[in-house]
Amino acid sequence: MNVQEVIIHVRFAPNGRVVQISERSAKLTPNQWFEVLNARASSAYRPLARGRGIFRLSRTTIEAFKQETARPG
Repeated sequence: MNVQEVIIHVRFAPNGRVVQISERSAKLTPNQWFEVLNARASSAYRPLARGRGIFRLSRTTIEAFKQETARPG
């Protein structure tokens, strides 16, 4: 079984606010998407230099998170 791994790039402002993050839906702000990922997959996060970081997750996991956040309520 071949699981497609996706790297989600995060870029932070000097004040810690997320200014850019990949794979997010238009419904969520960059900070909201980071909070979803951090709450559900914090072990997949790796900090990088210069205010950046990455999450390494499977495509199916990302799609599941997107579906959960798309639900009303």
